[in-house]
Amino acid sequence: MSDDARFEDGREAPLNLGALDIEDLKIVSALSQDAVFPASEMTWDAKGGRFALFLNRVRWEDPGRTRHAPERVQSVLVISNVQKVASQGVTKGDADIVLSLLALDFEETDAPSGHITLTLAGDGALRVSVEALDVTLKDVTKPYVAPSGKLPNHPA
Repeated sequence: MSDDARFEDGREAPLNLGALDIEDLKIVSALSQDAVFPASEMTWDAKGGRFALFLNRVRWEDPGRTRHAPERVQSVLVISNVQKVASQGVTKGDADIVLSLLALDFEETDAPSGHITLTLAGDGALRVSVEALDVTLKDVTKPYVAPSGKLPNHPA
């Protein structure tokens, strides 16, 4: 019998994770929390059924962040099996606006179909309707020191 993985057990290696159920999505959501991205880095390939974001995410899994400055890494978040994408509180046409991802949630409608909601800071949200839950998060660059030198803070 093995123990569950913990953030403390993480290696200094790029992430390449997939989520095919709600429990997996909770992990991807936690690792994507506080990722920032320009609105211009959202892409919906309607024909291919994919919605993607190019994120600058906090390396929450980094066990060394107590030894060095907090880091970010550029990652690609891809949602597959997409049927429709809708937004609320996201200014259309302003590609230079920077958005901050707070969470990813899944609401099943007619199994296995449902809606993935990407909650953004400032009351914005994206709702991605999918035939089935299939999300990947992959780091695509080396980590870099977070420009602020700090971790995001969410006071209660």
